[in-house]
Amino acid sequence: MTEIDPGSLPAGDLILANARVVLPDEVLTGTVSVKDGVIVAVDTGTRVPTGALDCAGDFLAPGLIELHTDNLERHMQPRPGVAWPEAAAVVAHDAELAGTGITTVFDALRVGSVTTRTKAKYTKYARDISRRILELRAAGALRISHFIHLRAEMCSETLEEEMAEFTPEDRIGIVSVMDHTPGQRQFTDVSQLRTYLKKFGLSSEDMDEHIAFQQELGAANGPRHEAVAVQRARDLGAIVASHDDTTELHVARSAEINVNLAEFPTTLDAAIACRKHGISVMMGAPNVLRGGSHSGNVAAHELWENDLLDILSSDYVPASLLCGAVQLGQAAGNVARGIATVTAAPARAARLTDRGTIEIGKRADLVRFSTDHDVPVTRGTWVRGHRV
Repeated sequence: MTEIDPGSLPAGDLILANARVVLPDEVLTGTVSVKDGVIVAVDTGTRVPTGALDCAGDFLAPGLIELHTDNLERHMQPRPGVAWPEAAAVVAHDAELAGTGITTVFDALRVGSVTTRTKAKYTKYARDISRRILELRAAGALRISHFIHLRAEMCSETLEEEMAEFTPEDRIGIVSVMDHTPGQRQFTDVSQLRTYLKKFGLSSEDMDEHIAFQQELGAANGPRHEAVAVQRARDLGAIVASHDDTTELHVARSAEINVNLAEFPTTLDAAIACRKHGISVMMGAPNVLRGGSHSGNVAAHELWENDLLDILSSDYVPASLLCGAVQLGQAAGNVARGIATVTAAPARAARLTDRGTIEIGKRADLVRFSTDHDVPVTRGTWVRGHRV
């Protein structure tokens, strides 16, 4: 998959010198030269050519690629019950990602709603907000590259009609098959779901009603919704991802429906099974930074140490992506390996062949950062050679 951003001016020449350049397998001190938004040379040495930007020994890495973030939803509803204007939410979200070194994002939007028989209702929004993202992109109002990731909720009432509204022109890159039926996967421990439902202000009786209804929906609609999601992914030209695989049987089913990417497997056994089936494993960067899962699932560091972690996602904290990658790299004594989890590996999983590495001919999507403090600090982000 390649991309040309509409409405953008041709990139000027750019030379970033005296940087610790993060290549696919190593870090070398050198210079990266850009012309018309494309990398045209990668040279070694500390020399700073005339007109170049002296990076003063900072790291220079490929722009980060985010495959699954719910961050836009936080901008759409900054406080419970507060709906923010869509365009303002998208632009603020886009700027936040650029500021953390992310240059390509797959905005994760839920499809499949629950509108009856429960006080914990959630309604349709993906079609409208994705249309607004595409409009702002076409108008040149966004700093970074945006694709859409449809999170297809099996345990819902309206999945089929919501997914039918999307076409191959909507830049759908990923469709994830999510099943939040109480009693399995992420919510195997139903008490975790009860903790989550507290934010809706539900009484114990309301929670009981919601959980029972969700279990009915999962039993009645799950298999049919899975088939719909997988077929629509094929129709839209998107890859299929699984979500919260917990058992080897879950992973075996993922393999049967040609899943490419496993989002946040919850156990070591599930991650091992993914590796056996050739399914890439993605874990949350917040899990890395916190030292473990907030819901008691397998720790990302455990998978990393067992060579079972391929990709990081910022999930709900954009700044965690660079922090997590650097932390993994430092733990392994190989910064390039850590950075690959947020650059080359997600590019490969999403079939983005034009970015993800610093190589001649690739897009000049770049991030400069330092590690002189407790956390990596972003010093500059470029998209197709333009500083954003």
